[in-house]
Amino acid sequence: MLSEDSFAGLPALQLLDLSQNKIASIQKNIFQPLTELVNLDLSSNQLQEITNETFHGLRLLERLYLQRNRIQHIHAAAFDTLENLLELKLQNNQLWAVPPLDLPNLLLLDISWNKIPAIAPGAFHAVNIESLKIAGLGLTSLDEELFQPQNNLHELDVSNNLLERVPAVLRRLGSLTKLSLAGNAQISQLPAEDFQSLHNLQELDISNLNINTIPRDFSGFFPRLRAVTAAGNPFNCICQMSWLVQWVNSSSVVLRRPEETRCHFPPKNSGKLLHHLQYADFGCPTTTTTTTTTTTTPRTTTLRPPAPLPTSSRPPPEPSTAAPTPQVRASPGSSVPVSFSVPPVPSSPPPQICPPRTCLNGGTCQLDARSHLQCLCPQGFAGAYCEEEEEVKGTTPSPGTQAPPPSRRISITQVSSTSLKVDLQNYIQSKAQLKGIRLSYRNLSGPDKRPVMLRLPASLAEYTVRALRPNCTYRVCVGPLGEKVSKEEFCVEAHTLQLTHQQHSPVTQGKDNNLTLMIVPALAAVLLLVVVVTGVTYYRRHRRAKAHAGGGVDAGPLELEGVKACLDNGDLGTHSRKGPEPAMLSGGSECEVPLMQAHYPSNNNTTALKPSYF
Repeated sequence: MLSEDSFAGLPALQLLDLSQNKIASIQKNIFQPLTELVNLDLSSNQLQEITNETFHGLRLLERLYLQRNRIQHIHAAAFDTLENLLELKLQNNQLWAVPPLDLPNLLLLDISWNKIPAIAPGAFHAVNIESLKIAGLGLTSLDEELFQPQNNLHELDVSNNLLERVPAVLRRLGSLTKLSLAGNAQISQLPAEDFQSLHNLQELDISNLNINTIPRDFSGFFPRLRAVTAAGNPFNCICQMSWLVQWVNSSSVVLRRPEETRCHFPPKNSGKLLHHLQYADFGCPTTTTTTTTTTTTPRTTTLRPPAPLPTSSRPPPEPSTAAPTPQVRASPGSSVPVSFSVPPVPSSPPPQICPPRTCLNGGTCQLDARSHLQCLCPQGFAGAYCEEEEEVKGTTPSPGTQAPPPSRRISITQVSSTSLKVDLQNYIQSKAQLKGIRLSYRNLSGPDKRPVMLRLPASLAEYTVRALRPNCTYRVCVGPLGEKVSKEEFCVEAHTLQLTHQQHSPVTQGKDNNLTLMIVPALAAVLLLVVVVTGVTYYRRHRRAKAHAGGGVDAGPLELEGVKACLDNGDLGTHSRKGPEPAMLSGGSECEVPLMQAHYPSNNNTTALKPSYF
């Protein structure tokens, strides 16, 4: 149970993990002392309500995780004070409506697996959202006006809903790089017009739908596509589907979950793996070649230049209108073949085939032999989009060619103005018994180059570093969690894009506490030394006072301090044996009386008058 003073005295706390407990309620203003808190994890608890005072005082909070609770109601002003919030996770709760979100800096929102049957237009006032996950809500449609302000949306997950068709709103989301329509079993067709504007798409998930074919135009819609998932569909493996296997086998696109991508029809292909089929297995008609014999006559013929094969990105050139060239004539009855010369066709500048700013750092965009976009990177840069800076050694490559970049354990697969997506799959596969991943990143372009450390699970194949500054160079490093920083770390550098939309607020950095860390231990050491010296002095004075008091009342002659001093110094051994003391013979009184009377005037000055018994 959390009380009002549970977090008192922790003003510098930045990360608080309260996940996987049994917290059922939170008192108001309980987090108010945590003025520097950046990350708050309350996932996997039993919370049922969020009030307008639950997160009061957390103005610097950037990440709030509330998933896997029992939240049914969220106050309309619950998040109004969280001006710097970047990530909000509310999945796996019992919400019936989207809570009001007036968060200008929000980048990630996950409200999946709630009970929200419809989302009204204007529900998301966070115009800078980059990742939106609304899976498993029971949605039957998406309003076309829902994402109108979302010009910065990169990831959209609408999987496991009740959509009957592909949402037409996708035509407005040209900046998408990752789209998931999986699990909408009522979708039976994929209209080409709904996907033709997604030129930046890199990952597409259309698994577990009800489609039996994929349009051939898909191979030209996604020039930057890297992975597609089409498992769990009842495909008709007939001739119209033969292009898909050829496209996957000849391109760099990865077919994920291939063991679950099988044919449903015709019976001879039923149950077979789609990517194992050959061209003949699809039942396409065989191509026959017919040879014809022609007779040439002595006449002048003008030939049009053969048009090149059309591609999905480049239209065929217009026929030439040049004047006919002289032809070679053959006399009647001769067997000399007639040759024709084709006039040269003037080359025209190729049309713009790449989206703006596809290639970074001065790279040149062009089509490769398979009609896929590729970037020719200048010297000193590498990567699919020239986003990685590398040290150039040896000779300079010739123009028009680009040496393949060295193999890396990590790579940057997506670059935006405020985020970098890091591919961790190769690093995870290269490490045995990896407990976790330590990911650090630092801004090499700003004044504060201190690294920011993150702890990631070993099962995470990729991670998106968010809340970065636009037009800055970042160094991202990955190493095993729990070990010291060593040469085993793998690093990569990437440059964020220049900001073209509304300026994001800078991410709050931790304050410099080096001066405090130096002063506090020094003061503690000085205070400890003063206490020790005071204690020792008091103890010695107390012992001396006790010794004097005991010597004047109860101590015998041989226990006095003077006697001890004489015995210690060896004085008794140097004196000869003497007779009885005069005082003892005359009066019988002890000699201590005049001795102690001599001590009274000096009181504590034991060194001034030393007792003598001789």
